[in-house]
Amino acid sequence: MGYRVVVAGATGNVGREMLNILAEREFPVDEIAALASRKSLGTECSFGDKTVKTRDLDTFDFTGWDIALFAIGSEATEKYAPKAAKAGCVVIDNSSLYRYDPDVPLVVPEVNAEAVDGYAKKNIIANPNCSTAQMVVALKPLHDRAKIKRVVVSTYQSVSGAGKEGMDELWDQTKGMYVPGQERAPSKFTKQIAFNVIPHIDKFMEDGSTKEEWKMVAETKKILDPKVKVTATCVRVPVFVGHSEAINIEFEEFLDEEEARDILREAPGIMVIDKREDGGYVTPIECVGDYATFISRIRQDSTIENGLNLWCVSDNLRKGAALNAVQIAETLGNRVLKKG
Repeated sequence: MGYRVVVAGATGNVGREMLNILAEREFPVDEIAALASRKSLGTECSFGDKTVKTRDLDTFDFTGWDIALFAIGSEATEKYAPKAAKAGCVVIDNSSLYRYDPDVPLVVPEVNAEAVDGYAKKNIIANPNCSTAQMVVALKPLHDRAKIKRVVVSTYQSVSGAGKEGMDELWDQTKGMYVPGQERAPSKFTKQIAFNVIPHIDKFMEDGSTKEEWKMVAETKKILDPKVKVTATCVRVPVFVGHSEAINIEFEEFLDEEEARDILREAPGIMVIDKREDGGYVTPIECVGDYATFISRIRQDSTIENGLNLWCVSDNLRKGAALNAVQIAETLGNRVLKKG
């Protein structure tokens, strides 16, 4: 016996990935419902070797459905998630709406799987920000060994993190550099993204940081450890899929780079590719379509007493969104619901 599963936002980048990953990982699905807005009603979506047509999110009855994976943004989530939760369907939400709610677990299964047990307060579980998810996967095994004091992270985030509009803008601006009359001014981003980098993701806050940077701080504390200090600089780069991060870590005690490498090799969800030679590291284009969080460039930081540097790359549509949501569903099933 399996689950009756809903994917809300099934026609978007993340929603389609959710359907793909549910099928790839053979999640025990008895029945699947792909939901979308009325303008996308009837659109066909792939689910393994099957094709499903989207149904109307606005009129859908969640009664009798077990799990709903939401990829519809905060505004729509605010309207529909309580409706689903009240009907007894556990919502796993990819938006930022519930991440900082103390009654809603914020979960990365490799890091804090036990937090899933707190879902019942609101029948909702939050999926973290894409840049946070891959970072805490890398930090967790090292934190268990040597206790992290402080993290300094610079991100290099792909345009798919801004949705289909971001991907289209990069594509159109790139074409416009070579085809007269095809130029496209910035609309999704604040400046040209093609052949450029933009040190600005989400809104600016009063202290000069952006909301994206604040998210990484707040979410890391909630998922990993509230005592860890985090400072972030988040940058949009002209890459279609795959987020990269340069992470500097300060520990309470010394951790040798060789031991760190061994710890990371054995950690769940991580693939270490770290050769000190040309090409002996992973770049975003190589991680697309993969489940793993890739770690390279592991080395001591000689400027502080107990420091390490590393390079972290992951498919943001997968581990940063859809894969993590499905892993939460798997964890929920194994720990709580126990069907299938």
